[in-house]
Amino acid sequence: MNVSYQKLDVWQRAMNLIDTIYEITKSFPKNEFALVDQMKRSAASIAANIAEWDQRNTNKENVNFLYIAKWSAAETQTHLLIAQRQGFVKKEKAAILDQDITIILKMLSSLIWYKKQHPK
Repeated sequence: MNVSYQKLDVWQRAMNLIDTIYEITKSFPKNEFALVDQMKRSAASIAANIAEWDQRNTNKENVNFLYIAKWSAAETQTHLLIAQRQGFVKKEKAAILDQDITIILKMLSSLIWYKKQHPK
């Protein structure tokens, strides 16, 4: 099952981010289930909304799902900062992930700009 959105670099990066979030949250304290859940949900939402974007029919819907993916990326970035500030993620690892999320945010911004300039 290889649909068009799966070929996009931004979707692949979002999927890699999910893998990393799942991996790093394994070492979080057991009582931090809320933060773990929020991090996993927001990271998964990035890729899921890119997939929805690809499957929608109107340009307005397309752009809306890209915005949701972008907001989810910013949410994930904030959860990562919280985790780092609480000592659950080392500063170096958080910096690498922050850079990955920043790239995803820039890519989503570019897609939004393009879709606004070139509606279906």
